[in-house]
Amino acid sequence: MLSIGIVGLPNVGKSTLFNALIKQKAAAAANYPFCTIEPNVGIVEVPDERLNRLADVFHPKKIVPTVIEFVDIAGLVAGASKGEGLGNQFLSHIRNVDAILQVVRIFKDENVTHVDGSVDPQRDLEVINTELILADLQTLEKRMNSVEKAAKSGDKQLQAKLNLYQRLQKALDEGKLAHSIEISEEEKPYIKELCLLTSKPFLYALNIDEPVATAGGVRESRLLGVNPDQQIPFCAKLEEDLNDLSDADRTAYLSDLGVKETGLDRLITKGYEALNLITFLTAGEPEVRAWTVRKDARAPEAAGVIHSDFQEKFIKAEAISWHLLVENGGWSGAREKGLVRIEGKEYVVQDGDTMYFRHG
Repeated sequence: MLSIGIVGLPNVGKSTLFNALIKQKAAAAANYPFCTIEPNVGIVEVPDERLNRLADVFHPKKIVPTVIEFVDIAGLVAGASKGEGLGNQFLSHIRNVDAILQVVRIFKDENVTHVDGSVDPQRDLEVINTELILADLQTLEKRMNSVEKAAKSGDKQLQAKLNLYQRLQKALDEGKLAHSIEISEEEKPYIKELCLLTSKPFLYALNIDEPVATAGGVRESRLLGVNPDQQIPFCAKLEEDLNDLSDADRTAYLSDLGVKETGLDRLITKGYEALNLITFLTAGEPEVRAWTVRKDARAPEAAGVIHSDFQEKFIKAEAISWHLLVENGGWSGAREKGLVRIEGKEYVVQDGDTMYFRHG
C-alpha cells in the first residue's frame, strides 16, 4: 500500500488533519511542540462517487473503495538535518513514505503558539524545504565520493550515474527540490536508489482559518514558488468537527457555504494523483470495487492487482467507461449496443475503466 507522510513545523495542525482524515481521535493534538513523537498511521478511503453510481445499477452486497495510508510524522524545526528537535527520528520516518504532504500554517490564533513566534507561511515553507534539502545533500555527498572514484575506470554506467549526482548536487545547492530536475528513463533507477527526501512527490496543505469558498480566497492563501495545483486550502479544525456531523448535516452545511466537497476530499484525491495512480473498477452483484493501479499500466498488470493468476493467465479484458455502463443499465445493455470493448495485453488502462478479465 502506498503512503503519504504528513510533515510540517510543530503546531501547524498536522495531527488535527490526521484525525480528520481517519475520522477519529487517534493522534494527540496539543498546543506544544513535538506532541507527536512516534508516527501515527491511518488507512483512508479515497472518495469516489463513481462507486455509488455503479451501485445504483448493480445493487451489490458491498462497495469497496480504494485506500491510501497516511502517516503523521513528528514536527520538524530548523536544524533537523543536524539532529535538532526530533530531526534524525523525523528523517528516518519520512524516508519510508511514497509522497510528502507538507502542512503550512496560514491561520492566526494567539492561543496556539508558533515555534518561531509568528505566523509566516513562506518562511515556514522555506524552513522545511531547507532541512530536507540539507539532508539530501548529506546523502548525496556520501554516495558521490565512492562513485567518483569508481567512475575513473571508464565504466559508462558509473559515469552516467556520476553525471546525475552532479546535476542533483547543483540543483540542491541552489535550493531546488530533487524532483524539480528532469530525469531520463535510464536515470530513474539511479535516483530511486538514493532515497532522497525531495525526490518524492510533494503536496501542500494550507491550514486556514475558515473554509475557502471563493476563488479570491484561494488565491489569497497561495504559497509563492509552488505550483497552484499542488496546494490545497483547508481548515483542519473545521474538517475534524465536520466528522461529528451526520452525512445529511454535513452536506447541508457545505451547501450553505457553496462548497461541493470538503478540503479533505480534495486533499485525498490530490494525494492519489500525486502518487501517479489511477482507479479502474469492477462491478457486479457481489460487489462494486475500486482498484488502484499505476498510471500507464497495461491490462495484465491491472488484472494482477486482483489476483496474480489473472496476470499470469491473462487472455483478454472487457472494458467500458463507467459512465457508459451506468447509462446503459449494466453489462447486458452495454453489450447489446456494442459499447463493451475487447482489449488485449497491450491495452493501457484508463482511469474510470470498468473491467472484466478473462483468463486461463
